[in-house]
Amino acid sequence: MADKRITQYISPGAWALVDPLFSDRARSILTTLIDFVEQDVLPSEALFHAQLAPHGPERWASVPSVMDQLKGRAKELGLWNLWLSGGDFQGMAGGEGGGLTNLEYAVMAEVMGHSLVLAPQATNCSAPDTGNMEVLARFGTPEQKQTYLVPLLRGEIRSSFSMTEVAVASSDATNLKNTTARVEGNQLVLSGHKWWISGAGDPRNAVHIVLCVTDPGNASPHKRHSLVLVEPKMKGVKIVRPMTVFGYDDAPEGHCEVIYDNVRLGVDSVVGGKAGLGRGFEIIQARLGPGRLHHCMRSIGVASRALDLLLQRVSDPARRTFGKYLREHGTVLADIANSRAEIDQARLLVLSAARQIDLHGAKAALKEIGIAKFTVPQMALRVIDRAMQVHGAEGISQDTPLAAFYAGVRTLRFADGPDEVHVQQIGKQELKRVEILQAREAAVKRKAAALLKEAGLAKAKL
Repeated sequence: MADKRITQYISPGAWALVDPLFSDRARSILTTLIDFVEQDVLPSEALFHAQLAPHGPERWASVPSVMDQLKGRAKELGLWNLWLSGGDFQGMAGGEGGGLTNLEYAVMAEVMGHSLVLAPQATNCSAPDTGNMEVLARFGTPEQKQTYLVPLLRGEIRSSFSMTEVAVASSDATNLKNTTARVEGNQLVLSGHKWWISGAGDPRNAVHIVLCVTDPGNASPHKRHSLVLVEPKMKGVKIVRPMTVFGYDDAPEGHCEVIYDNVRLGVDSVVGGKAGLGRGFEIIQARLGPGRLHHCMRSIGVASRALDLLLQRVSDPARRTFGKYLREHGTVLADIANSRAEIDQARLLVLSAARQIDLHGAKAALKEIGIAKFTVPQMALRVIDRAMQVHGAEGISQDTPLAAFYAGVRTLRFADGPDEVHVQQIGKQELKRVEILQAREAAVKRKAAALLKEAGLAKAKL
């Protein structure tokens, strides 16, 4: 029997839909995860931030020690690498995560979203590492897997995915051109200028997966790029600065500006070896599908926690206005109702996409993933904004997590493709239905005309 606390995290209706699709093992893991988040992770948030140096190079020189404690606890509880859904690399993770479907993981990721920074990292389920591990597992050579995948799966190192370029409209990935890897003998010489490279400031970072041009003359713009593996301590790699999002630097991981200045690499640094040359676009598409959905899963958890904070604030007797609890004001009641409705709607989109991946694979679920990608972050931002509003000025300060939630979720409207790209793709997909609709409508009209003729009646106005 499922733990009754589950329906404190997702709606009873949604749970009723997915419960029959959950294995007994998944239910047990979910219960353990809820305990872990409530008893270990959430209480550790204040300590994590207190252990971070407030400014200067020290802020990027170490990781709060509580994180290692949480990771150790997650391993003890069997909550390690839950994002893995099986496959040929499952054994490298020591079996952890095996047997979980994308649908099962979707619910767990929502629970983890209640502590967006700590819970995913403590369970080794955080971006960009999960996507990078998938790239290495699916396309890496045996040597690349041993060097980078194994320690990533163990949580011993962190990684970055280096794609977005300075002064380039990077939402159209075919525009990416200022980072190149030219061949010199048996080496590749990498030069380029990237920014918004998540995790590049982390002292644990041991590898950047860099998208670069290796065949600029190729007739196909989708075969000009390759992925190369670059260790950040190599000569020529310069972390210029951490970028900030509304003032937040997300230390110690950060989102950094990075220059690659004539970094010399072996040809074996190409993901997949020589066979991986020119396959950059193919590989990143395989990486982005499930990763986009993981962001959406966690964002629903963020929105739910924001609503929880809203509910507590409006029920605080010390916060009465004009002789009333805040919850007694009509506009606040409307905000609560709309937030609940929008969270529950968005969750069903995500669960639908996860189920589609389980049944037919990520490629077949691109429509569902795309709709979730541009719908869920916007929903979460609306809910967080309402929660900030009822908190007054405190809601946009460092004294609640709401402003940080907003900054983090706002980036998702750019990450893994901006909203506009996904909206256009979904619109084009919908237009492909027109011929079928026209044929169906024509058949209906023919049948209607025949029925009128048979009855000896003229067409009436509707």
